[in-house]
Amino acid sequence: MSDEEGKYDLEERTYKFAFDVRLCIGTFQWSRIQWTDVDQLLRSSGSVAANYVEANNSISKADFLYRIRISRKEASESRLWLRLLGATVSDQTLKEPLRLLYKECDELIRILAAILRNSTN
Repeated sequence: MSDEEGKYDLEERTYKFAFDVRLCIGTFQWSRIQWTDVDQLLRSSGSVAANYVEANNSISKADFLYRIRISRKEASESRLWLRLLGATVSDQTLKEPLRLLYKECDELIRILAAILRNSTN
């Protein structure tokens, strides 16, 4: 799958977000005060993708909407952890990957919110 196709396949895009978070986390050294934020980010980023997959395999419209809401909630949580990590890192080489992850996370939140808006009308 090309990058352009992946941009429009939300299941792949949420997977890539969770994977990119893991690559970023594994690449850098984190301070003791950042460990909890890192752990929470790993969990919530994976949950964005897992709940979106669950939404695609839902058994009813109500189940679909519930899973999309959870995915959006987890994305919002991921955005918080990314913001906290960005505010506490001193290594400038780490700021850019965190900024890009934050931007992608923000876009995922907007997409999931649009799905909710369009699915409830």
